[in-house]
Amino acid sequence: MEKKLQKIQVFKYIVFDYLSSVIAWFVFLAYRRINGSIDISTLKNQLITDKNLIIGFIAIPAFWFLLYYISGEYKNIFKRSRIGEFSQTLISSLIGTLIIFFVVLINQEVKTGAEYYRSFILLLFLHLSITSFFRLTFLTLAIKKIHKRIIGFNTIIIGSQKKAVQIYNELESQKKSSGNRILGFVNVNLYDEYLLASQVQKLGWFKDIKRIISEFKIEEAIIAIEPREHKNISHILADLYETDVEVKIIPEMHDIMLGSVKMSSIFGTPLIQIHQGLMPQWELSIKRFLDVVVSIAAIILLSPLFFATLIGVKLTSKGPVFYTHERIGLHGKPFKMHKFRSMFIDAEKNGPQLSCKDDPRITPFGKFMRKVRLDEIPQFFNVLIGNMSLVGPRPERQYYIDQIVKKAPHYKLLQKVKPGITSWGQVKFGYAENIDEMIERLKYDLLYLENMSLAVDFKIMIYTALIIMQGRGK
Repeated sequence: MEKKLQKIQVFKYIVFDYLSSVIAWFVFLAYRRINGSIDISTLKNQLITDKNLIIGFIAIPAFWFLLYYISGEYKNIFKRSRIGEFSQTLISSLIGTLIIFFVVLINQEVKTGAEYYRSFILLLFLHLSITSFFRLTFLTLAIKKIHKRIIGFNTIIIGSQKKAVQIYNELESQKKSSGNRILGFVNVNLYDEYLLASQVQKLGWFKDIKRIISEFKIEEAIIAIEPREHKNISHILADLYETDVEVKIIPEMHDIMLGSVKMSSIFGTPLIQIHQGLMPQWELSIKRFLDVVVSIAAIILLSPLFFATLIGVKLTSKGPVFYTHERIGLHGKPFKMHKFRSMFIDAEKNGPQLSCKDDPRITPFGKFMRKVRLDEIPQFFNVLIGNMSLVGPRPERQYYIDQIVKKAPHYKLLQKVKPGITSWGQVKFGYAENIDEMIERLKYDLLYLENMSLAVDFKIMIYTALIIMQGRGK
């Protein structure tokens, strides 16, 4: 999908969401004025001088934009159904109207208590109906373009034999396209003949899948492998999870019979969509919002500790105050992580080494910092700029990741989320002293991924605070 088309569609949504909120608010105010026995001839002047109208042109639309952004309504606009779009708009409208009602309208005088309910229902109806009308119109036009193959999503098929050929033929023969623009296939095993090669080009081997996705700007990947190729599925999924592509697989017939899968299309080619999003978009937005707010608050409130620790490091050992090192973050992208230096200089002159109990490389002041996590205060700056989150698997160096992946390929699943200052693995297991312990800690971080939510994040932060107050860090 061309990014330009996506941006144009989002722009349309934003413009008409603004108009919808303003029109709904204006009509609502007009109703309130008329219902309050205001003379129709003076209604125009009353509305123009009404301070609520000014709020309706600026504050109300700004509020709706924020709510839509938090709930992720400006993302993946082309990949929605009309029912899904209306349902999402209904939920947002209900929540937004409740907030507006209690913040703006609850203290305004009305004739009877029933008028409050009529006002709420009217505002909800106006906002929902106008917003939905524009959105569903734009979405319907986009869906028609997708069906006619005017709009399409760059797609690869992972597999090259009978199943791959079958799914390719089904997708290409659809009267109404599902939007998949097949650019080529990726082979999994080596064959004398790739059956799909006669219909679409071979883009490479499955071990090069991340490069292929980046090079061809792939948006969807359909896994259509043979039973004898299933041994590679873990490796394939691990690499796909490091990207933003939408992953779909072919359901086996017994899965369909048992009802154990959910289809991404009822009328088109049956495919199971593997949802990579570990949290709903609204939770991810709130998580990022909390990251920013808490980081700013921590940087301000902990500034005395920050400068005291800075002086302590400077006075107790030679060398730089800060330790900056490259770590691997979201989707395998490297970033610079900052900490207060807790070791003597040249601590790794013989190569990378993990810290251990009674590590002679740690300075006396460094031991104290580690116990109460003072060394990690600078990481709030990493969180603020978006390299890290407050809660997430601890970031590792590529040197150790390469060793871990040899024994536990599923470690790559951790790169589906931003690394964090604290994690469930850090709380339950602590610092690892060798590769085996890092793999042991991995199961806790994978457990976090399986149960990722704002509630779990708060729980981990509370446990971390208790560890810091009790001085149980190491």
